[in-house]
Amino acid sequence: MSEPRYAIIGAGPSGLSAARALQRAGIEVCGYETSRGVGGLWDIENPRSTMYESAHLISSRTTTEFTEFPMESTVDYPGHRALLRYFRDFADRFGLTELFRFNTRVTALTRADDGGWMLRADGPDGSVEERYDGVILANGTLAEPNIPAFRGDFTGELLHTSAYKQPSQLAGKRVLIIGAGNSGCDIAVDAVHHAASVEMSVRRGYYFVPRYLFGRPSDTLNQGRPLPARIKQFVDRRVLRAFTGDPVRFGFPKPDYRLYESHPIVNTLILNHLGQGDLAIRADVDRFDGRTVHFRDGSRGEYDLVLLATGYTLDYPFVAREALNWTGWSPKLFLNVFPPSFNGLYVMGMIEASGIGWQGRYEQAELIAEYLTALRDRPESAADFRRRVADEPWPDLTGGYRYLGLERMSYYVNKDAYRRAVRAAAAVLRGAEPQTGGRGIRPRRRTASQKASA
Repeated sequence: MSEPRYAIIGAGPSGLSAARALQRAGIEVCGYETSRGVGGLWDIENPRSTMYESAHLISSRTTTEFTEFPMESTVDYPGHRALLRYFRDFADRFGLTELFRFNTRVTALTRADDGGWMLRADGPDGSVEERYDGVILANGTLAEPNIPAFRGDFTGELLHTSAYKQPSQLAGKRVLIIGAGNSGCDIAVDAVHHAASVEMSVRRGYYFVPRYLFGRPSDTLNQGRPLPARIKQFVDRRVLRAFTGDPVRFGFPKPDYRLYESHPIVNTLILNHLGQGDLAIRADVDRFDGRTVHFRDGSRGEYDLVLLATGYTLDYPFVAREALNWTGWSPKLFLNVFPPSFNGLYVMGMIEASGIGWQGRYEQAELIAEYLTALRDRPESAADFRRRVADEPWPDLTGGYRYLGLERMSYYVNKDAYRRAVRAAAAVLRGAEPQTGGRGIRPRRRTASQKASA
């Protein structure tokens, strides 16, 4: 019998994680990437990239990098160009670059008669079709813009942040930014130096986390045993209040949720500019009328450019939704990786979590590699794993946080709970006996006779 072959779609951090993990497991892979090379969205010249010139990491270097490949830098929050070099160096160091076909776009995945998957793609030499035993979807979660519907029509320039690249696009314009996520706040800081005026329309309050606390990157504090959710929220909210004050005094609504129940904003420059009068906060949008925007509090404003900082929606356009057990806003997968049917599709990177970094995604890839190794070498272990996923409660990945019921939060996890669950599942496939510390799939205890024969 021939060795199983697997495809990877995407050569960003998640795709590279999958390629490296499968390579280390001795599993044959072939990768497909729409762009010219590795890097995913961190390559600003990638047609699918949503990067902009001023973009930097919002998590610090040491909490984000791959453990086996530290960055050759002392910068705490590197910019996108440094990160693209990092991914290229990572891929070259481990021989991953040659595993990918670049400038090649996957157009369809369909089930083969023998249970595998037929992959069709368009590349430099035309269309190709190949069969694989399984496919890892790592094409990213931040590429397909979420465009909300608004009443009325805006006759000025209407853009999503995915189309924003440099501040010159804002020069001399009256700008309204709708939404105040991390990208929206970054762009607002750009805008105050170039636009004629800048305002932000928000529908809810936010928590703002400074990049540095007590002289250190804020996410490097409390890196030991994680605190219970309620205690961490209690302590950190008071620390943030001491360092950043109350954003309500700058015009933001009071948050209707606790800290960490939505992704915090890692940008306090926005508060500085609000305090200096460089920009202003507006209420949620009610409707458009030409270049006039009416807000829900009855006020209105005139703008040349409306920029939608409204996030992204999951997009796996090359495969039927039922194959991914799509439920509501996102696929419902075991550990955000495995469809319950175990049909040979695996999803990489469909996790949002504050501070999980690329190492957290690499551990996700290691779990896939562990399962594929079991399929190849220990089919009874793989079968037992599938039975238990079907029969036992899935682990709680919230870490005790009550995340907002929003589309972008539908695949949000707590990094500590998630990494524990992933490691426990990998241990199950290896036959080890870790302590999981929570509900969900865990190793079966061996009997005395099994221990004696081991």
